[in-house]
Amino acid sequence: MSTTTGTATKWVYTFGAGKAEGAARLRNLLGGKGANLAEMSSLGLPVPPGFTLTTEVCTAFYANQNKYPDGLEDQVQSALAQVAAHVGRRFGDPASPLLLSIRSGARTSMPGMMDTVLNLGLNDETTAGLAAESGDARFAYDSYRRFIQMYCDVVLGVEHYLFEDALEEHKNGLGITQDTDLGEEDWRELVETYKEIVQRALGEPFPQDVHAQLWGAIGAVFGSWESARARTYRRIHTIPDEWGTAVNVQAMVFGNMGEDSATGVAFTRNPSTGDNEFYGEYLINAQGEDVVAGIRTPQYLTRAARERATDDKPSLEETMPLVFAELCDIYHRLEAHYHDMQDIEFTVEKGKLWMLQTRAGKRTTKAALKIAVDMAREGLIDRTEAVARIDPASLDQLLHPSLDPAAPRKVLTKGLPASPGAATGEVVFTPEKAEQRAALGQSVILVRTETSPEDIHGMHVAAGILTSRGGMTSHAAVVARGMGRPCVSGAGAVRIDYKAGIFIVDGETVREGDMITLDGGSGEVFLGTVPTVRPELSGDFGELMGWADTMRTLKVRANAETPEDARTARQFGAQGIGLCRTEHMFFNADRIIAVREMILAADEAGRRAALARILPMQRDDFTSLFEIMSGLPVTIRLLDPPLHEFLPKSDVEFAQVAAALKCDVEKVHARAHELEESNPMLGHRGARLGISYPEIYEMQARAIFEAAIAAEKSSGEPVHPEIMVPLIATGKELSILKVRIVGVAEAVAKETGARLTYQIGTMIELPRAALRAGEIAQEAEFFSFGTNDLTQTTYGISRDDSGSFLKDYLKAGIFVQDPFVSLDQEGVGELVRMAVERGRKTRPDLKLGICGEHGGDPASVKFCHDIGLDYVSCSPFRVPIARLAAAHAALAVEQEKD
Repeated sequence: MSTTTGTATKWVYTFGAGKAEGAARLRNLLGGKGANLAEMSSLGLPVPPGFTLTTEVCTAFYANQNKYPDGLEDQVQSALAQVAAHVGRRFGDPASPLLLSIRSGARTSMPGMMDTVLNLGLNDETTAGLAAESGDARFAYDSYRRFIQMYCDVVLGVEHYLFEDALEEHKNGLGITQDTDLGEEDWRELVETYKEIVQRALGEPFPQDVHAQLWGAIGAVFGSWESARARTYRRIHTIPDEWGTAVNVQAMVFGNMGEDSATGVAFTRNPSTGDNEFYGEYLINAQGEDVVAGIRTPQYLTRAARERATDDKPSLEETMPLVFAELCDIYHRLEAHYHDMQDIEFTVEKGKLWMLQTRAGKRTTKAALKIAVDMAREGLIDRTEAVARIDPASLDQLLHPSLDPAAPRKVLTKGLPASPGAATGEVVFTPEKAEQRAALGQSVILVRTETSPEDIHGMHVAAGILTSRGGMTSHAAVVARGMGRPCVSGAGAVRIDYKAGIFIVDGETVREGDMITLDGGSGEVFLGTVPTVRPELSGDFGELMGWADTMRTLKVRANAETPEDARTARQFGAQGIGLCRTEHMFFNADRIIAVREMILAADEAGRRAALARILPMQRDDFTSLFEIMSGLPVTIRLLDPPLHEFLPKSDVEFAQVAAALKCDVEKVHARAHELEESNPMLGHRGARLGISYPEIYEMQARAIFEAAIAAEKSSGEPVHPEIMVPLIATGKELSILKVRIVGVAEAVAKETGARLTYQIGTMIELPRAALRAGEIAQEAEFFSFGTNDLTQTTYGISRDDSGSFLKDYLKAGIFVQDPFVSLDQEGVGELVRMAVERGRKTRPDLKLGICGEHGGDPASVKFCHDIGLDYVSCSPFRVPIARLAAAHAALAVEQEKD
């Protein structure tokens, strides 16, 4: 919180010259950037002096109709005077002008999502003074034209392309391609052109009052917190709107003062692979935005990286060896201080190194795992911290496929391997088109000259990203790595024609809608679709997950009904099957006819005849699952969905069933009509089928028990099936069906002489079942919460039809998250809590789990841990996520105790 002296709240915190009023621990107040600038200053690192307007100013700004709080202006003027004293310049002084950078800084990194203004304080007079003082008019007017363009774009709302077009036209007229080839007179002329653009666009001249410039920029940065791109980024990364951003005002240092000046971005370890190597890029005679925005393709920091890439442009290590050595020393200090991989920005002004930012670097999940495991081995962090560092949801990235090395392919071009993984999709050239195509279920590759923050919505839905410009630290690369999207950047041979909807590379024309494949690990781009292979999860992943497993108490099972799913579940560390949906087994071509015969049979004898043909198929299914799970628990849900789902749809299918039943096809149509329901999800399904047609559940129970005996003999492992009756609403339903199942068990035991060990339980998926859990627990030996249906029946929302309006609820803030993705802990969660308490009051040893897809959602896993469930069950590919989330939940409880 901001400190208060008397009645004056402290809104501004200064830093610089080896001192700081803030510190890293104040990131919620100062934002990540401001807190780390203060920390670096206190460490004695070379940080340009400045000050931070706190996140509470942002909150007050929006709470007070975009007006600043009382006392802020005086505190800003006082801090500005301190900065001026530190650097020996005055703000607005034509002879020795103080120039400023204005940057955002939320408490969590939002790269490129909010606005920045550089070179603030330049006007006609101060630019002339800067030219005279520096002895470099070219540098001064280059800085002025940059400022005009940036200020107009960020603050005044003049489209930046107007300035870019003017610059390109000027270069074309001279027959040159690089900005660095322009001289002093060119920049003077372009400054006048830019001012004319402003006059035409706004009807007034570019502002010359430096104080008006300052407050305009501060307001724009606070305003950018509510920009469309920032809101989209917050939604994607679940960052609360109320956090707000800080604003950092800092004395400018210049990387565009000649060949002894430079700017760069670096990571203390490789953010793609996690390798312990200094990684980054720089540009000589440039400003920081040139690197991040991808306007120029930068050069490598280290000689080794340059040589690996066979690049002939010299590295920073070779061009400025003393600066490089100092930078290496600083990065080692920062990593040791923060105990984490750092993303740093720096500028070299006439041979002098300045640090502009440090923050925890965004990294791929593969890199995060390697960095966490390596740092634990190095003693920088302990194993608990290593496990806590990995976001469970990010493990999804590890399941990204890689290209099949044996598959044929046609290489189009090669760029920089900016973010690993392989992706195939249709080419689109705009983020809007990416959203449209993705909404139709199509995989798309977003192709751009370079991405900007405004593209965030398209990047989020794209399977991969390809840019023709930009480096490994460009906006596209950083954001793609954070999202886990494969990205190839800086593919310089790609020539994009947005108007024609094509790109051309080495004479090959690729049109919008054509399929291409990206390999973000190698930087290669292929024409068409290249097959992929599933990744191998071992090494650092296996080691860290082993640590996580020792920390968690919540078990993790998988939802699986096929041998392939079961094997995948075991590979990913599942501790059993929490949900086997038996109906999925009925759809196989070799058995669907028999299933339809059973459903359409006119009497019980006909049904039993059809069920007798299905029985050996079900027995074989269950035997395979029991053998693969090798003694681990397997929960089998008896037939659940309404029978209409299995009915014929086409005339050919009706004819096939009629032939099998040896009856007229019209009788089959008539029987199908009898089974139609207006609302089948609330109709004749689940336990209701078992009550009406007990022979169905009896057949399934027999198949389970006979399979358990067979698997025990073949594997030598004990098999303890858990038989789950779905959609129970009353204890009486379960009591009736339990008698039937126990009767089958006794018959099988008598026939085979085997001793059967099993449990009978139910799914809690109706609000009434949760309310009457105490009564139901008299019969049930376990509960499994079917939160998909429980959410549907609690809200009265069909998950199959909710897509048309849920987005409106999310946008309006009615729902924070889709309740079918992350468990509604207040409403649905209250029912679950109630069922847990009432069920265990009746039966203290009642086994409790969850088997909806919520079982793989980290927030829902924590809820399950907190209320005392025994296990969660989720799809096989989300098992690693649930395992790590369970460890995080256990660690969070321990931290709360401390």
